[in-house]
Amino acid sequence: MSNTPIDADLTRSAHGRIAKERLYHGLLFACAALTVLVTVSIIATLAIDAVDFFQRVAPVAFFTGTEWVLRSENPILGILPLVSATLVVTIVSALVAIPIGTAAAVYLSEYASDRMRSVLKPALEILAGIPTVVYGFFALVYLTPWLQQIGLDLSLFNLLSASIMVGIMIIPMVSSISEDAMSAVPDSLRQAGYGLGATKFEVSTKIVLPASISGIFSSYILALSRAIGETMIVVVAGGSRARMFDPSNPLANLFNSGQTMTAAMVQAVTTDLSGGTAGYYSMFAIGLTLFAITFTMNLLSNRIAARYREEYQ
Repeated sequence: MSNTPIDADLTRSAHGRIAKERLYHGLLFACAALTVLVTVSIIATLAIDAVDFFQRVAPVAFFTGTEWVLRSENPILGILPLVSATLVVTIVSALVAIPIGTAAAVYLSEYASDRMRSVLKPALEILAGIPTVVYGFFALVYLTPWLQQIGLDLSLFNLLSASIMVGIMIIPMVSSISEDAMSAVPDSLRQAGYGLGATKFEVSTKIVLPASISGIFSSYILALSRAIGETMIVVVAGGSRARMFDPSNPLANLFNSGQTMTAAMVQAVTTDLSGGTAGYYSMFAIGLTLFAITFTMNLLSNRIAARYREEYQ
């Protein structure tokens, strides 16, 4: 038994503790309020400038137009070509990221040893730390020539290379969040499966995956929201020519250049458009539309996650 005397601090006043607690409460509340204030300010700025845009361009023409030509005089500003290119990039990147990311998460959660997991997971997450402009440069300089060499008739700037690289970029988001959701599944469920004679693969696919489906689906939605908002990769590798999606020839949309919504916003900023024109204000209307799309996806993700969430004791 230790003979060290215990000196209780009986000199602190109750008023001092209350004042400190109020100070901490105020600081934490200020941090939380600041994030909300920044979000509201961004939305308000987009909405105010978007109103100026819609005073110059009719909303019906903007949301239903199939041609996008950004110029100072007589611009043609229909957003559908930008939306279609954005959806093409998102869908193809999802086809790349979801299978690979989910398989990686299953391996890390169910098959990898602790030592292997401690090496592979940080290595996989390094992909998320690479600047996106590097991904775009890699797609333009290495991936596109390689795809051309294997026989694909690609133009130098094309949506296929940009989509593949966006998919590679969001793999860590899918795998990391999905692996966390799978690791949260109680071991008692796994042991019950093994007790019934199931193999590890059967336990992984028929017990762990269904039990963690809400978290896995949330990772998909978050990753796709990230893919929709990706800018540098599509600007560098995808080109800047707005092209309306042609359902009769979908490969032509992939193999040629296209312009996504974020790329169009970059073009509106970097060209010599003067302020106060419809072309200049178009980036705010595009930004507001992009925000509405990603907000809807996140809202849908939360609803689905809440619907299928499993709670274990």
